[in-house]
Amino acid sequence: MANSTNKMPALFIGHGSPMNAIEDNDFTRNWAKIAREIPKPEAILAISAHWYTTGSRITDETYPKMVYDMYGFPEELYRVVYKAKGSPELAHLTKDLIKRTVKIDNSWGYDHGTWSVLSKMYPEADIPVYQLSVDSNASAETHFQIGQEISSLRDKGVLIFGSGNVVHNLSKISWGMEGGHPWAVEFDHYIKEKIIKRQYQDAINYKSAGNSSELAFFTPEHFYPLLYILGASKEDDRVSIFNDSCVMGSLSMTSYLFQ
Repeated sequence: MANSTNKMPALFIGHGSPMNAIEDNDFTRNWAKIAREIPKPEAILAISAHWYTTGSRITDETYPKMVYDMYGFPEELYRVVYKAKGSPELAHLTKDLIKRTVKIDNSWGYDHGTWSVLSKMYPEADIPVYQLSVDSNASAETHFQIGQEISSLRDKGVLIFGSGNVVHNLSKISWGMEGGHPWAVEFDHYIKEKIIKRQYQDAINYKSAGNSSELAFFTPEHFYPLLYILGASKEDDRVSIFNDSCVMGSLSMTSYLFQ
């Protein structure tokens, strides 16, 4: 996949269960495939649903710690170590690009929204990674605006990587179900249609999807990383959609690549 403009893509991954870090399935194989098809990043800015904070925060450690922010999973999952270095210099540049206050915060590190995916995309862990949090106090519009403010990182070889799920309602999980509940499929389709048509304002105002938006998630932290990626996208990007499906009733794995 040629990249004639020398800019890195912006990528949103529906990460689903942390078990994907130790499983081999269609979703994880597609993550690895995307990594092979895009240019190798100089660094990765990860915006994960699992770092949901009061105010915006960013890590600037040279050696970020592992965060095992999930409970009741097999021991093997807690032994996964993703050894990528951080990028203090790019963290400070990113902080300066964002017009709102951003605090340096190294109490966090690589959470499973980041390492479960990157361990499949870049198993050698030879690309620096740093994380930007999702501000629980900010509006949907603000998350999109931050994405716009950091979009120039793409011209510096930084892969802007959002990790979450368009539909994420753990209270409605049906463990044996292969597809999605009708409302989950409806909301996922609504967002997909708006992205394809570049009607981003309708994605930001996701409640205009109607009843399906009431069930898609009860708290928006898994949805908001997508808005950063939409903000970081550019008019001349092509959008590719992959892992286009819902699983276990109420999780969307649908992922978007802008390049």
